[in-house]
Amino acid sequence: NIKHTSSKGIRSDPPERCDGGLSNRHPVFRLYDRDVLPIHRYAWAAPASAVGLALAGLGLWRGRISLVDGIVEAQGPALAWILTHLVPLRGGAAAITFGHVVIARDAGCLKSSRGHERVHVRQYERWGPLFIPAYLAGSVWAMLRRRHPYFGNPFEIEAFR
Repeated sequence: NIKHTSSKGIRSDPPERCDGGLSNRHPVFRLYDRDVLPIHRYAWAAPASAVGLALAGLGLWRGRISLVDGIVEAQGPALAWILTHLVPLRGGAAAITFGHVVIARDAGCLKSSRGHERVHVRQYERWGPLFIPAYLAGSVWAMLRRRHPYFGNPFEIEAFR
């Protein structure tokens, strides 16, 4: 076991190995860690992203689709109708996330909800295809505790922080 010290005699952690071997400081795999490559996060969330991309395609009709910080964002009248009439919240939703895709009613909703929706993107990266069942279970759990199924959902509580 080699101890590394700086020129000032201060002990530091050993440097990362350059031979491609694993350092003993890092586990081989953690579900959500800075060591997980971005491509793995996209792959883990891909099933939900596929649903989001199918919906985002509706943004091509009189709307807009763009890529912002690696996240597909879509908005337009067809998406506004879906978010207003098909989301089971009073008044609908301003935006919703599916993996690495965020759909919103309009550009203003995209901008105002960007921080909140980015938290959901990170949740999809953590939970992958299990996110939607876990989210629904969170709503049921909230209702069992006599809380609102949306505002009492642990995933929403985290996103609103």
